[in-house]
Amino acid sequence: MALKRVDYDDNQHAVYARGRSMAPATLARWMERFAAHLPDRRPLTVVDLGCGVGRLTPALAETFGGPVHGVEPSARMREIAVATAGHPGVDYRAGEAARIPLEDASVDAVLMFLSFHHVPDRAAAAAEIARVLRPGGRVLVRSPFADRMTAGWWQQFFPRALAIEKQMFPTLVEVTAVFAAAGLTPVALVTIEEVYAANEAEAAEKLRLRAISTFEHMSEAEIAEGFARLDAYLAAGAGDGPTAGLSDLLVLG
Repeated sequence: MALKRVDYDDNQHAVYARGRSMAPATLARWMERFAAHLPDRRPLTVVDLGCGVGRLTPALAETFGGPVHGVEPSARMREIAVATAGHPGVDYRAGEAARIPLEDASVDAVLMFLSFHHVPDRAAAAAEIARVLRPGGRVLVRSPFADRMTAGWWQQFFPRALAIEKQMFPTLVEVTAVFAAAGLTPVALVTIEEVYAANEAEAAEKLRLRAISTFEHMSEAEIAEGFARLDAYLAAGAGDGPTAGLSDLLVLG
């Protein structure tokens, strides 16, 4: 059965910033990884495509000099970005991957950080990204890939979570094929360890906000059962170390 499209104007916007907050050290590490695959010259013009509440957008401007265009289809997510993630080098615009409100060959890099799987017409999006990219520009796709995915720490409590996410996310082969049709080919595939929370108790509190779109495809009963399992696990003694996982970054150009 096909999954429904997640509407971030419905409820995700209200919890996303808290539930998906990123530690400064993790944010800095992502900026280092992006910079490793982009030109050394500054400034660079960057599109944060599907920028959401702008959790990475100001850091992109700080790192690459700007301007950085945060493009986001959800009006409520965009409103939060404007209110809470402002920066002199950033502007937030209504748009989507298949309709980017920028001129041809006007940007040095396009970042899609956990947003490509939400795009309904991926072929149109790849063509549009190729249109706005300057010669020699790069596309950075941070995404799990269904053919490389393994269960993280929290999926053990929600038996259907991994199967849902394998349906949510495209495979690496599918992503490279759709960009190849637009003239963009893989330059690198980088895997890094990403820290999500300082410990499992903190991770659980963030998880309770349900700011992960996987929950949109579960019943209330199975969500309640999953959190009951998580509560029992925490009561038995949660781990003190940070919760982390391996994250893929695909670079195309």
